[in-house]
Formats: sequence, C-alpha cells, structure tokens
Amino acid sequence: MDAVDLTVLRRARDWLADGHSVLLYTVVETWGSAPRPVGSLLALREDGRVEGSVSGGCIEDDLLARLPLEDNDDCELLTYGISKDESARFGLPCGGTLRLVREPLRKVGWIDDLLKRCASHQRVVRKLDLASGRVELKAADAPEPLRFDGKTLRAPFGPAWRLLLIGAGQLSRYVADLAIGLGFEVLICDPREAYAQDWDESRVRFVGGMPDDAVLTIEPDAHTAVVALTHDPRLDDMALLTALKSDAFYVGALGSQANNDKRKERLLSLGLPEAAVARLHGPIGLPIGSRTPPEIALSLMAEVVALRNGAVQHTALRSVRCA
Repeated sequence: MDAVDLTVLRRARDWLADGHSVLLYTVVETWGSAPRPVGSLLALREDGRVEGSVSGGCIEDDLLARLPLEDNDDCELLTYGISKDESARFGLPCGGTLRLVREPLRKVGWIDDLLKRCASHQRVVRKLDLASGRVELKAADAPEPLRFDGKTLRAPFGPAWRLLLIGAGQLSRYVADLAIGLGFEVLICDPREAYAQDWDESRVRFVGGMPDDAVLTIEPDAHTAVVALTHDPRLDDMALLTALKSDAFYVGALGSQANNDKRKERLLSLGLPEAAVARLHGPIGLPIGSRTPPEIALSLMAEVVALRNGAVQHTALRSVRCA
C-alpha cells in the first residue's frame, strides 16, 4: 500500500477526532487508462477539505459538488466513465472507467489499529462489508492484491515491497527517505557500529548479523530489493553472494563500471553461476548524471521502481556511473 494512502487515513482519523464528518473513497476497479491505481484513497471532510486523490482532479471536483455530506451510514458504489462523453468529462483517457467505494467514517478505532500495525511493519487486510459498513482487520503473511466482489472490499495495507540496504552511511539515509515515501519497508544491515547511530527506528528496521546472514534472515522474495552500499567488498560481496541466489527482483551494488567488473570477477571466482552474476545491477541507477548522494539515491530508486512497475526490463536499463 502506498505511503500516501496511510497519510490519508491519518488525516481522516484526526478530522474525526476533531468532530468532523468524513467520507472515505477507495478506488476498487479500473478499466482502460486510469489516473490512480486500484487501492488509492481520498478522504473528504464536510467543509470541502480533501486529502489524497482518486483521479487527476475532475472526479474530485464532482465529489466536492456533492457536498454537503448526507447524514447516513450507507456505503455506496460510484462508477465514472461509462460513456465516451463521461470519460472525457472526468478526464479519464482512452475511454477509461473508474469505480469508487464511498464509505462514511464514524469510528477511529480501526484506523488507529491499522496505523499501529503498519508502523510495526505488519501486513494487514482491511475487510469492509458494504451492506453493514462493518470493518474487520486481519493479519496477512504475504502481499495480497485488493479484492472487490461488489459486496465486500478486501484492501491490503502494510509493506508489500521491501528494500534491504547493506550499509548505513550517508547515501543509505537518502535512499531510505525516498524508499519509504515510495511504499517500501526499509531494512538495514551494517555490522559497523559507528554507522548505525541516530537512525529513526520507527521508520526503518535494522537486521542484525553479517550481511549474508541478514539476507538469509529476511528470505528475499519477488517483492524484495537488495542493494549493497558500503563500498567494502568484504561486506558487499557477502550480501551479493546470497542475494543473487534468491528471488529478489533487484540486486545492485554501488561502484564505478571498473569496480563493478572486478566485483563480477570475484563473484564468479567464488563459485556463483554466470546467470546469477548477470542479474547484478551495477553501476546502480538510471543515467541522470548523478554525482551527489541525493542524486545517486534518486537514480537508484528510479531504477528500482521502474523494475517494480514492469516499465522496463533488466537488459533495457542503462546504469549511471557512480564512483
């Protein structure tokens, strides 16, 4: 679930606590092109305050035009863009269609519970029964897609994507900030105690042990990225040897092209198969001419997100030269 959508729930909770009436809108289905993905949230206050988005702005305008809020507890399914004229009116390109669940919020208990679980890096599914408006929260062991059958909405929250950073230096701080905003759970391993100071551990989670042990501990799956950032072969190579054998969708290491070539030679000499070594991204990042830590972090996360979203294939990427 997008971190932006958790911000929507926090705002809705605060509005309710202050005595306001609030509606929550959830994107449950899309056809064709749609400005926001399934699961996106928007909270609307009775005085017109808005948090979040479900479109490029035109549908938000229509929701605002429906004010004042009706005093009822009924959930409702709204559909936009059935006809070409309506698609054009609401800014849905290519004849897109969008369905929203309209949900009056009355209690903050489930919101507090959900936010608390997400803050503890737990996955949770919110089950909404449209007929009664009843909400249930259930723990989830693995990432789940949003499901809606017309009567019940099952919306996943919590970290669907993970990023393990080997190294807790300056660059890792910039990478972590971007990754958290992009919906990743950020894990960090750095056995060097001097680097693991002054981190906000409510936002990131440290994994103990040496880098190869950390990779084994988290059991990387197809929703996990592993990036080695220490520039120390004794640490980076240990993590890479294990990560490149895993199901991680992205494995990368900081360094120049020359350093990356030497790294691949070392990995091959240590018995890693050529096919596994070929999975290594290095130098990391998309070619934006990055030189400073913030720029390198941006190029790295752009590459990771491009692969996560299926926008490009590994072989289509051209890495930036990072020293």
